[in-house]
Amino acid sequence: MSHTQQLEVLNRRQCLDRLQQVRVGRLVFTEDALPAIQPVNFRIWRDDVVIRVAGGPKLAAATDHHVVAFEADELDPDLRSGWSVTVVGTAEPITEVDDLVAVAGTFIEPWVRGRREHFVRIRTDRMTGRQFLEDAVPAYRP
Repeated sequence: MSHTQQLEVLNRRQCLDRLQQVRVGRLVFTEDALPAIQPVNFRIWRDDVVIRVAGGPKLAAATDHHVVAFEADELDPDLRSGWSVTVVGTAEPITEVDDLVAVAGTFIEPWVRGRREHFVRIRTDRMTGRQFLEDAVPAYRP
């Protein structure tokens, strides 16, 4: 039996819906003038990606308002299906007290020990997504 795939391009709302389904993605940023990719816990807040960091190069990227990329996915290699969403935007620290209160309560405990006192928002300039389906599997519709 042959497997054929369909590729569905997701609109912005579908991308945001998918991102609400997972809690870990990958942040792409520059560290020491080289590309770096690290897994991060995240949340969607006001249609932007927000991560919580201790400091270091991820916070530096936000403080300097660097352009970063973020990717999250949910793939099933056995079913040959899943989705992937990529966000490109400017990183910025969240500093307003009301905003900090709003995002602080939405985060679960980080996977790595240590304090994570800073929140970084990726102001979305571009969001793209794709969903991979076998021909026999109906497309997701919210």
